[in-house]
Amino acid sequence: MALVSLSHSLPCAAPASSLPLRAEPNASSSFPPLSSSPRGGAGRGRALGGCGSGLALAAAPPAGGSGSGRHGGRWRAAVSSFSFLPSFFAGNKEKEDSEKAERLKEELLAAIKPLDRGVDATPEDKERVEKIVQQLEEVSPVKEPLKSDLLNGKWELLYTTSESILQPERPKFLRPFGTIYQAINTDTLRAQNMETWPYFNQVTANLVPLNSRRVAVRFDYFKIFSLIPIKSPGSGKGELEITYLDEELRASRGDKGNLFILKMVDPTYRVPL
Repeated sequence: MALVSLSHSLPCAAPASSLPLRAEPNASSSFPPLSSSPRGGAGRGRALGGCGSGLALAAAPPAGGSGSGRHGGRWRAAVSSFSFLPSFFAGNKEKEDSEKAERLKEELLAAIKPLDRGVDATPEDKERVEKIVQQLEEVSPVKEPLKSDLLNGKWELLYTTSESILQPERPKFLRPFGTIYQAINTDTLRAQNMETWPYFNQVTANLVPLNSRRVAVRFDYFKIFSLIPIKSPGSGKGELEITYLDEELRASRGDKGNLFILKMVDPTYRVPL
């Protein structure tokens, strides 16, 4: 939710083809790639099925014999080392992505630190942050955030492009200059935005999953100064896509194109029902 201010493989006849069961989530809908075989299962199936197999049968002649007779040969199984290459390269790719993510996170945090959550960001600053985030999104370790426990808890807003939150046209003393939080619980499909100084406003919402990365947001109650509950009008809604997630950092994009960078502060926090 945008924070608001108040291989399926074909038969052996066509071994080079496959039908990916997926619809890639970009800025809109659908799920991350789904595979018709368990991890490592495709290689195993090829070996047992005799199509592109990594398991080869070889005849070993008996000692002192030519092995040419009908019963003179002894059969042995030789396992090709090539069958282990896919998992080897996959492991390397995960390690490279993890190392790249750590470098990009350091670069991102350094870039946004002097920007006062984005209020002081120039167009050049915003462009730089956007480029870093795009690279970070490509190596997100969690492909289906709404199915991950890492999403649950209270997050602190570090940076955003949302002017409705930043209120850059107001004098600084009238802006929400205290810490701003967003909390999400995927088991109850609840979310909450919380401002601190000077207004302590809050809003809670129900989440409706659109795919494994994106939710529709239906705000239900606002609280002014954390005291006065006001039922949200029917227009109180939006969408949120989680584009990067690990145990300490999250990047999200709202339906109006705004970017949000948050860090985890309390994974045990529960949004009120």
